[in-house]
Amino acid sequence: MRVSLFITCLVDMFKADVGKAMVEVLERQGCEVDLPKGQICCGQPSYNSGYLEDTKPAMKQMMKAFENADYVVSPSGSCAYMFKEYPEIFAGDPVWEPKAKALAAKTYEFTQFLVDVLKVEDVGASLHVKATYHPSCHMTRLLGVKDAPMKLLKHVDGLEFVPLPNALSCCGFGGTFSVKMSEISEQMVDEKVEHVEETGADVLIGGDCGCLMNIGGRMTRKGKPMKIMHIAEVLNSRD
Repeated sequence: MRVSLFITCLVDMFKADVGKAMVEVLERQGCEVDLPKGQICCGQPSYNSGYLEDTKPAMKQMMKAFENADYVVSPSGSCAYMFKEYPEIFAGDPVWEPKAKALAAKTYEFTQFLVDVLKVEDVGASLHVKATYHPSCHMTRLLGVKDAPMKLLKHVDGLEFVPLPNALSCCGFGGTFSVKMSEISEQMVDEKVEHVEETGADVLIGGDCGCLMNIGGRMTRKGKPMKIMHIAEVLNSRD
């Protein structure tokens, strides 16, 4: 099975190890992974800020970059969902609507692809830690990926899982929201940090690097640093 990696801006620039972990997990499942070099930002930050027409060139470039892909897999539910919005954005366009629909149909978030397409729940991972999991808003509410991460984490040997209180509450990141509404965002992430601390976990796991960077950064600034891991890193662990 040929998989094209939609790496996302945050993983490309800040969290390269997450991309590496995802590739290694997919390759162990028999996938042939490639990284289309034409990919850029999916356009979500500018689109969500209201700059629709200015964002369309970036969206068109992404459709070109993944035009020949069999499957497109991303380590971010938020970015994967952006591709799902393309068909509505280009509705009525005789050239780009079909391309948008084709891209949306073959795009999956990483855990969603493992569980729903590859039909795999146990990837042979082992990690002997006490951990909790933060479900990101876009991944759960918009993309609808709720059970796949839990099914995969359940089979990680040695992982002691502790439920996160008020898990579905937003961490306050929200992309440009955290910049435009920084005071509100700070209060939201402080609440999330308190709930993470309540679990007594040693590791916070998540599926979106934006959320993990936001929560982890706030914990560090409060003098309460904690190990932060993307779920791809957990699934690639062999301790």
